[in-house]
Amino acid sequence: NDKREVLVVQEKSGRFQGTGVWKIPTGTVDEGENIFMAAKREVEEETGIETEFLEILAFRQSHKMFFEKSDLFFICMMRPLSFDIQTQELEIEAAQWMPFEEYAAQPFAQQHELFKYITDICLAKVQGDYTGLSQIPVTSFFNDKLSCLYLNSRDLNNYLASSDQA
Repeated sequence: NDKREVLVVQEKSGRFQGTGVWKIPTGTVDEGENIFMAAKREVEEETGIETEFLEILAFRQSHKMFFEKSDLFFICMMRPLSFDIQTQELEIEAAQWMPFEEYAAQPFAQQHELFKYITDICLAKVQGDYTGLSQIPVTSFFNDKLSCLYLNSRDLNNYLASSDQA
């Protein structure tokens, strides 16, 4: 948010249950759901916070994960549209706005490679030194249906502006 705080949760079940780790809200994409809509839905389901999707900062691919399937984990930048946390009691033990520096200083965030990268990417983003992938609606060539193209719009716009001057 504008105070350099990140929305974090502690989970009631799963790998993080009882560890004291504060993590970003996560979840799974429903069949037929776009990534940006899933990110908005999961944040609101777990915390009651309404958000606007800004961009994908990064993603991780792994294999033989949940249900023995390949897994894509997307780290998304969201803008909060509301701030009053309403914790989902089924999955979430606690939720709060945490100063980013406090989140990044957690031993867990420093000791595990994926979470260290997430912290570094978010810090670079907040400082304006990193651009992720924005969602652009495009029509599919194959069936004329709307789909989503995710791209680095800052660098594309810079390229387009410089090629117009050439």
